Amino acid sequence: MNRQRHHNNFDFLRFVFASFVIITHSFALLGMEKKEWMLGITNGQISFSQLGLAGFFTISGYFIYKSMLRSDSVLHYLKKRVLRLFPALLVVLLLSLVVLPFFYRGDKSIFNEFGYWTYLPYNLSLYLFQGPVEGVFNSLPYRSFNGSLWTIRYEFSMYLFVLLFFFIKKARYHRFLATFLLILWYVIFTFGMNRFGASNFLGMTGYPLFNLGGYFVAGIFLGTLQRKLFNDKRLLLFALILLVVSAYYGMYGYVKHVALSFLILGLGFWESKLAYFKDYGDPSYGIYIYAFPIQQILIYCFSPSLEILLLGSFSLAVFFGYISWHLIEKRALSIK
Repeated sequence: MNRQRHHNNFDFLRFVFASFVIITHSFALLGMEKKEWMLGITNGQISFSQLGLAGFFTISGYFIYKSMLRSDSVLHYLKKRVLRLFPALLVVLLLSLVVLPFFYRGDKSIFNEFGYWTYLPYNLSLYLFQGPVEGVFNSLPYRSFNGSLWTIRYEFSMYLFVLLFFFIKKARYHRFLATFLLILWYVIFTFGMNRFGASNFLGMTGYPLFNLGGYFVAGIFLGTLQRKLFNDKRLLLFALILLVVSAYYGMYGYVKHVALSFLILGLGFWESKLAYFKDYGDPSYGIYIYAFPIQQILIYCFSPSLEILLLGSFSLAVFFGYISWHLIEKRALSIK
């Protein structure tokens, strides 16, 4: 287990996936979303942010399931999950309240804006996600101050979903349940989005729930399999070829949840010198929650070109990501 936890590339992959989200958001926040590079290459099937979120949810599904197995109780498990998400989220929301007045251009004081006072509690609750504050960034293509936070409620919901396995004491039954759930999830996503895609539950929409959740469930399923499966280079090559061919023929959506999830975990466990990336910490969550407001501020203040926005927001997000890891996230996790 120690080898699995420490000699892998997952910290590096999370860093890459967070960077992918920055790329897509740079195009989108400049009003150029249709010109995003990956969308052009794949005929609109895949964006960098979709790959990034797929990676985050797959890796989470695998390791959160493993964390559940090591938990002594439901409260122990939930404590670990809360400490991973909420301290850094609370800090970025508090900093947002400090920064928001500097960009407010409303007719009255921002302190009289209801949205200013609801911004922290709504977003901290996860399920009452609030993007914009009236009077802030009204002139930009996207008014949201931190649009990236919308996915955290889906992530946390899948953390709760994992508890299904906690109440099944015999581990050999976990694979059966994971297989059933993966098939069910796949069927609903593939054939049921006309019916369930626009449905709403606790502020979550059906399509992203089954899309992002599909990667998470695939991660759980793969977590019930033998670890040596990811060492088979032939299977990894097959998954890569399947993804490329399916994208070429417009069939990517039918194979992505299983093939891409397997490829991501295979690359994560691939022995390489990238494993030493972990020695510097894991800035991916910090990058993810800070990059969007950084990009919005840069666009509002400087109207940068795409290249300048990419370089500037990436550099600043990485800086804040490492600060968040070392000063907040790492210390919070030590409590668990």
